[in-house]
Amino acid sequence: MRGPVAPPQVPLSASRADTFRDLVEDSVERLERRWPQLADVDFLVLEVPVAPEESVPLGVSLPAGRDRPARVVVYRRPVELRAKSRDERALLVHEVVVEQVAELLGLSPESVDPRYGQD
Repeated sequence: MRGPVAPPQVPLSASRADTFRDLVEDSVERLERRWPQLADVDFLVLEVPVAPEESVPLGVSLPAGRDRPARVVVYRRPVELRAKSRDERALLVHEVVVEQVAELLGLSPESVDPRYGQD
């Protein structure tokens, strides 16, 4: 039998990258309710950092430039390698997003999300 196991509209057909992107979007939506200024920030998912240093980052924040908005990047593969289950991955994604937003806003992660580190 060849062909997809499930039709495209069924969640089984979502790729790991799509599922990960959904986790990032859920986290961003959760934070945007508290921080409406995040609507002006681009949130991106990349597979891996371009030039990892000694330690591989899970994410990075980039302030706005002259011709581009501020950006928060979450690196999918390093996060996936550190999380054993979907629940752990969702929690880690949210922590990375909170940490990078905090860096961008010049605040502590606990100020950005009071539940940071408690889940």
